[in-house]
Amino acid sequence: MFAIVDIETTGGSPAHSKIIEIAAVIHDGLSVVKTFSTLIDPECNIPYSITRLTGITDSMVRGAPKFYEIAKEFYLLTHDKIFIAHNVSFDYNFIRHEYESMGGEYSPKKLCTVQLSRKLIPGLKSYSLGNICNDLNIIVNGRHRAAGDAMATAKLFEILLEKKNEHKTLSTFNIDEISTPKLNTIRRQLIDKLPEKPGVYYFLNKEREIIYVGKSNNIKSRAISHLSNTRSKKGISMVNAVYEIDYCLTGSEMIALLMESDEIKKHKPIYNHAKKRSSFSHGITSVTNEDGYLCLKTVKVTKEIETISNFTTADGATNELYYLIEEFELCQKLCGLYETNKACFHYQVKKCNGACVHVEPPEEYNERVNNAINKLGIEKVSFALVDTGRTKEERSVVLIENGQYKGFGFVPTENSIRSFEEFESFITSYDDNRDIQMIIKSFIDNQKIKKIYFNGKNPS
Repeated sequence: MFAIVDIETTGGSPAHSKIIEIAAVIHDGLSVVKTFSTLIDPECNIPYSITRLTGITDSMVRGAPKFYEIAKEFYLLTHDKIFIAHNVSFDYNFIRHEYESMGGEYSPKKLCTVQLSRKLIPGLKSYSLGNICNDLNIIVNGRHRAAGDAMATAKLFEILLEKKNEHKTLSTFNIDEISTPKLNTIRRQLIDKLPEKPGVYYFLNKEREIIYVGKSNNIKSRAISHLSNTRSKKGISMVNAVYEIDYCLTGSEMIALLMESDEIKKHKPIYNHAKKRSSFSHGITSVTNEDGYLCLKTVKVTKEIETISNFTTADGATNELYYLIEEFELCQKLCGLYETNKACFHYQVKKCNGACVHVEPPEEYNERVNNAINKLGIEKVSFALVDTGRTKEERSVVLIENGQYKGFGFVPTENSIRSFEEFESFITSYDDNRDIQMIIKSFIDNQKIKKIYFNGKNPS
């Protein structure tokens, strides 16, 4: 039996985003036998970009069940079946994280229809769900909604089963063969000892020199991906050089990013040279247009463009820009988020002061833009960022003193600590730099990490 699953979420990270909709299609290999779907109350605001993509709004999930309220029903429905999704790691990791946060486990066998499609239908230009459905004439009733995408994936799975059965019967359908990349015995021995938890991992050569440092919310899954990379000369070269894999659990994605950045700078591994700055792919930059207006824009991170703040995804940068537009009454058009030759939409509803049609002078508009730019930096105060630890008995802590990064550490959950000095005793010191500041700022903006102020301020 198969459980074909799809979810919609507030973002891309299980540690810092939440499920807002979930659906499962139970399939016996011949046809659909049962369906399940529901909106989920994430207990947080849904980013504008997610609402624009899915159509799911805050009001729609208000009053919907929280995940823990449907957890038992979903577990009984799916845990003993093969878990199928299009890009299975995304859906599986979110759902597993929800169960782990409640102290439970969720570990069914997995199968990815992206990998299976590449194997059985080679040569397609794209294997995204939307494109492959277009290529195979699969009708999707509700794209980017959990029920619609899950049913479309079920129809895709039926097509893939037919293609598989041209060569093998369903009874000899080898799930493990297509759900994980093939690795030789030596590589498999290296992988088997790795945890499926957040942390930093190290690839070492025969001389036990560190040749690559990476971070992941699932160390084992990421290592499998690396060791299966035979698409480029560099990938093959690194795979052939790996003799041992070491790792350090961090409990928190934030700590993993901070530690990865520091370790790469410290060890300068030969296969990290081409790595983009701290995995930040997009950022916000400012330019002055020909009319003298200061314009904020989202851009891809390159050496040629100086960014004010960087993000791990394009959505992260765009969401931040939307927040700045709302808070500082900036112009959608000048920020590149509303294409028009006339006034932007916000001007029509009196939320923009008219910079887009030269009603507001550049000097007045630019003052608010500069205030927005100042907010993109870290506050020049002292505070601690508290996140999940490596076990339930501890919390991870990042310490900031007057806007400068001091380091991170782990504090026992039972300790009630409120002063800077008490936190400092648990902290290992690390160097501050621009990459570190960008990492910390991105997690502060995420607004899902507890921030404790010092010097008279109240906890946020």
